[in-house]
This record gives sequence, C-alpha cells and structure tokens, in this order.
Amino acid sequence: MSPPRCGTIFFNTICTTGNPMDIRKLQRAIVDALEDVKAQDIKVFNTSHLTGLFDRVIVASGTSDRHVRSIAESVIQKAKEAGRRPLGTEGARDAEWVLVDLQDVLVHVMLPRVREFYALEQLWEVPAAARRASGAPSQPRTRSQRGTRRPARRGAAGRGQGR
Repeated sequence: MSPPRCGTIFFNTICTTGNPMDIRKLQRAIVDALEDVKAQDIKVFNTSHLTGLFDRVIVASGTSDRHVRSIAESVIQKAKEAGRRPLGTEGARDAEWVLVDLQDVLVHVMLPRVREFYALEQLWEVPAAARRASGAPSQPRTRSQRGTRRPARRGAAGRGQGR
C-alpha cells in the first residue's frame, strides 16, 4: 500500500489514503449512486497528479434543488456503505450546489445554471495536448459517457464571423 499523501489547507493537515484500489472502489460506488438517482452530465476527474489533497473530483447536475439534495444524500449513503464517512457537506440547505467531501474524493452536485456559471470542469480538466506532453493519465469516463463522442469545439475563428 502506498503511504498517505498530505497537504495543508488553512493550517489543517489533510491526508489521503494513497491506496488506488480503495479510491477506484469508492469512485465506482459514487458514480453508481449518481446514476441510480438519475444525476445528469456526470464527470470524473483524476486529480492525483494535480494536487495531493484529493485524488478525484466528481461533478454532476440535478434538475431541481430537491433533486440535487437527493443526489447528495444518495452519494453519502453509498459512501457510508462502502466504509467512508464524509468529512463534511456544504450547501445542502439551499441545494443549488452541494459539496460532499469524502477525503480522497470531492463530489459537487449542482443545478445546471450554477454549474455553467462556476465552470469547475475548466479548473480540473487538463487539455489533451498538455496531457500528452506531461504523460498524465487521461480522464476516466463513466458508463453513460462511453460510446458517445464529444462535439467538436469551435475555435475563436468560428465565432463572430461576418460582424
């Protein structure tokens, strides 16, 4: 087993387990919980090469504040069944954005408008060219993403022509 990795946030030391198998099992349990309650647009980011504070960031959307709250509760329940108690949750009262901190994995459940506004994917997503250059692992895909292609991105030249 790998030694734990530790980091400091606001004078508090936080350590991850460092065990990749445990993290993969926890990730699978979380994604299953998200899919069970019909969370939308589930994205999983491997952040182990970016920060020592956590190994995965999972972002998902719900259709309403009740749905967001229900999704977060489902994630907490599945994590407990997998032997992980959350260090904390934030935002459950308003339920526009609920954060579930499972130490090695951070789960963000958001309303689509909030998710679009904060654009967390852009923070954690490593562009493909940088991934190839650094040798960092590619982002894992969930079951719902397999077999689907992402739409091609338009460059700056494709926007605003003819004005």
